[in-house]
Amino acid sequence: MTDRPIIKVPERVGDPREVDYSHPAPADFGPLARDRIPVRAIRENDLPALTAIDRGITGRDRSRYFEAKLAEALHESDVRVSLVAELDGRPVGFIMARVDLGDFGRTEPTAELDTIGVAPDCRDRGVGRALLSQLIANLASLRIERVLTEVTWNDRELLAFLARCGFRPSSCLAFDRPVS
Repeated sequence: MTDRPIIKVPERVGDPREVDYSHPAPADFGPLARDRIPVRAIRENDLPALTAIDRGITGRDRSRYFEAKLAEALHESDVRVSLVAELDGRPVGFIMARVDLGDFGRTEPTAELDTIGVAPDCRDRGVGRALLSQLIANLASLRIERVLTEVTWNDRELLAFLARCGFRPSSCLAFDRPVS
């Protein structure tokens, strides 16, 4: 008998214990995008760019909404985590989030991703991935362990983007009811 190591062969293909080396692992969703696209903290003078990007996405003028969100991000939050991505020196995307120390029975600190937007002429260039990757890196340095967000159930494009970036449905259900 020889002294060769025993190699355990999985009983069937697809066995969860089996490591599949036949395909290279996909790159993490963010580091490469984050390296190619400059991402910085959001600033007061970004408001016109934010509203222009949003108008290009939604076709609506939501200036007041963005005025309020920017004021919240810059002046009402203890921790600033909202970001802007730039290409050729112009803002082409943004992500607005906030750190929450707990609500609805949760005691652990989380971050809530509120709004994300990428200029329509800059889609499929990694802008959204760069923003989300940088946000997650920043949150990790703050020891935030989870990012929460809400998405309209039929916004398939956004759902697909978030799924590609590692988001999964939450175990919590949100409910709403008309008042009248």
